Amino acid sequence: MTRKIPVALTIAGSDSGGGAGLQADLRTFSAFRVFGCSVITAVTSQNPCEVRRVDTLPPAAVRSQMEAVFKEFNVGAAKTGMLANSKIIREVASLLKDKKRIFLVVDPVMVSTSGAELLEKDAVREMKRLLFPIAGIVTPNALEAELILDRRIRTFQDMLDAAAELSLNWGCSTVVKGGHMKFKDGIKSDAVAYDGRLYKLSSPEITTCAGHGTGCTFSASVAAEMAKGCSIKEALISAKAFVYGSLLESVRPGARIHEMYPPSGTYRKKIRFERCGTY
Repeated sequence: MTRKIPVALTIAGSDSGGGAGLQADLRTFSAFRVFGCSVITAVTSQNPCEVRRVDTLPPAAVRSQMEAVFKEFNVGAAKTGMLANSKIIREVASLLKDKKRIFLVVDPVMVSTSGAELLEKDAVREMKRLLFPIAGIVTPNALEAELILDRRIRTFQDMLDAAAELSLNWGCSTVVKGGHMKFKDGIKSDAVAYDGRLYKLSSPEITTCAGHGTGCTFSASVAAEMAKGCSIKEALISAKAFVYGSLLESVRPGARIHEMYPPSGTYRKKIRFERCGTY
């Protein structure tokens, strides 16, 4: 007997190395037992060490892919990753703004782990103007939050303040991820703002060489759980646990590289979700 299955959509760039982008998103959807659909915005020639080339698709091609998916699939949640430029952002937003039943996760991918720019500078304004207001949750890392808010973020309190400001400005839930930041307590903490409350989402720190694709994997995990009907709190805890486990159980697909990989176990007991105040 054919069974129904939740559906999640990734709108992102292709990573030829498979560690990030829509390849990481689809791998994550599968691990969460969610059917994954994809819309390609750009084709990148990359590996974990470098981005050699970026070929952006025409906005009409992005729109056509989205229309094809929405025509036949019951998409419960969607996530955006690399959108590249203002024209693609406008095309994506124009189709998503009328899909009220689809929970939208916006991962504002701006710079790759290797330092390559993945979003044109003038496109940040369009992302804030068109995508953030229709998002269910926005998931920048601390460096991206600095670019969005045009101010420095150096402490966890700065992260909390930034998460609150993003949430208040655009009426969405927010996670400011602290993976790139160094804290003295031996944990990796993210700042969460939703429903007027602030939280710390944390896991133990891991010494690893497999940091490529963490942001994509996190946002894809949130989208997968929201497609299944989970609460935002449960989705965030599951996503943090999945990223932690994927780092802990990383693999070596090449002589010089380590990559995240879906873990064989569950690590939810390693995750803490603590109330930090209101905003």
